[in-house]
Amino acid sequence: MSAKIDETITFECETGNYHTFCPISCVSWLYQKIEDSFFLVVGTKTCGYFLQNALGVMIFAEPRYAMAELEEGDISAHLNDYEELKTLCIRIRKDRDPSVIIWIGTCTTEIIKMDLEGMAPKLEYEIGIPILVARANGLDYAFTQGEDTVLAVMAHRCPEQEFPIGESKETITKTKLFPFPLLKEKKLVEYANHPPLVIFGSLPSNLVSQLDTELRRQFIKVSGWLPAQRYADLPSLGDGVYVCGVNPFLGRTATTLIRRKKCELIVAPFPIGPDGTRAWIERICPVFGIETQSLEEREERIWESLKDYLDLVRGKSVFFMGDNLLEISLARFLIRCGMIVYEIGIPYMDKRYQAAELALLKDTCIKMCIPIPRIVEKPDNSNQIRRMRELQPDLAITGMAHANPLGARGIDTKWSVEFTFAQIHGFANARDVLELVTRPLRRNENLDNLDRTTLVRKNNEFYTSTPR
Repeated sequence: MSAKIDETITFECETGNYHTFCPISCVSWLYQKIEDSFFLVVGTKTCGYFLQNALGVMIFAEPRYAMAELEEGDISAHLNDYEELKTLCIRIRKDRDPSVIIWIGTCTTEIIKMDLEGMAPKLEYEIGIPILVARANGLDYAFTQGEDTVLAVMAHRCPEQEFPIGESKETITKTKLFPFPLLKEKKLVEYANHPPLVIFGSLPSNLVSQLDTELRRQFIKVSGWLPAQRYADLPSLGDGVYVCGVNPFLGRTATTLIRRKKCELIVAPFPIGPDGTRAWIERICPVFGIETQSLEEREERIWESLKDYLDLVRGKSVFFMGDNLLEISLARFLIRCGMIVYEIGIPYMDKRYQAAELALLKDTCIKMCIPIPRIVEKPDNSNQIRRMRELQPDLAITGMAHANPLGARGIDTKWSVEFTFAQIHGFANARDVLELVTRPLRRNENLDNLDRTTLVRKNNEFYTSTPR
C-alpha cells in the first residue's frame, strides 16, 4: 500500500517484522540520565544475557539496573509474582535507596499477561517508593521506542503547573502575542516573558546545556526537561505549558503530553545537524512572538567548519535499512551534505509527530535538486537486499544483524545503533555525525591505497614495497 503527501513524498508499507535492536536497551542510557533511579527489567535469562552483553557493564560496577528473571514457576503461575517482586524491591530500597523504581516489561511479561500495572500501585504504597511500569517489549516496539514508553509513563508523575498569584494561564499565554520592547536592551534582559517551555527527550547533560544555551541566545528560557536528572526535579506540566521534542521516536510521549497533561505541542524538526538545529529553534521562537537572532550566520559557520567532511561525502549514495527511527532526520542531514539517499527504511512512522521533519526533508531535497527518497515503513529485508543489489549504494546504514552479511556482498555498512549512542544533536555535534558516516568510506580509501602496494615477508617481518 502507498500514499502520497503533497504528491512528492511517497510512503510505502511492507510486511517485514521489526528487525531492530531490543527496546529494553533504553535502560543503558536512561539509568545514567536519571541519576536517582533504579531500573528492574522483568524478563527471562535471554533478556539478562542481552543487557549484560549490550551494555558492557560488569556486575561489580553496581549499575543502577537489575534483572528480575522469570523462571518456569513464574511462567506457569506456580509462584506468587507479587511477593517475588516485593522481595526484590525491598532489597533494592535497602541497598540503593532510589527515588524511583522503574519496572521494564519484556516480551515474556506480555505473553503470559503479567499484571505489572496492577501490582505496582499496591507495592508502591507498601514500600514507600514510586514504582513506574513501562512496556518495552520487542513485540510492539522498535529499538528506541523503549525510551518513549518510559517517558510517557513518567509524564503522568509530573506535577501540575502552578501559575503566579494574580496571573492565569490565559494572561501568561497572551503575552506571546505582544512584542517584547525590552529585547532591544540585550544587556539588561536575559529572558523574554513567555509561557513555560519543557523539552522532552533523554540527552546527556552536556547536550542539554548546549541546547539550553542556544535557546537562551534567543531569550527563551527552558523551564525543564523530561526526563530530569533527578526524579524529584521533574518539570511541571499542564494547560498553558508548551512542550517540544528533540528525538523523532517520542510520539507516544508527545501524545500523552497533549491528551493527558493538556500541554501545547510545538511540532518542529529535530535538532540534528546544523539545518535541523536552526529549524528547531526557528519553530520555537515564533510561538512566543520572538524573532530569531543570527541563526543563519551561525549555521553557515558550522557548514564552513565541515568542509573537509563535505568534500568526502558529496555525491556518495546511502541506503537506510531502518532500525532506530532516526532515519528521517539523518537522511535529511546527509542530503543537505550532498549525499544521495536511495531509500529510507524505518520500523515505524508517526507522520503527525514528524510532520515538520518530513516538510524539512522535502524542502532540503528541492534545495539540493535531487529526487525525494521513498520512505518504506516496516521494510521487508529480503526486498531491501534485492533493491540494494540493483542500486549498489556506497554505504548502507543498518542494524548489526545485517552488517556482516552485507559487507560480504561488497556493500559498506555502518551500524545504526552507533548514531543512537553518539552525541548528534545541536550545532556543535554535526561533525560527530559525519565522522561516523565517513569512517567506512575513509577505510575504503585506505584499503585502496594499500592495494597499490605489496607486502613482502622477510625474516618474519613485513615490508611494504610498491610493485613495478
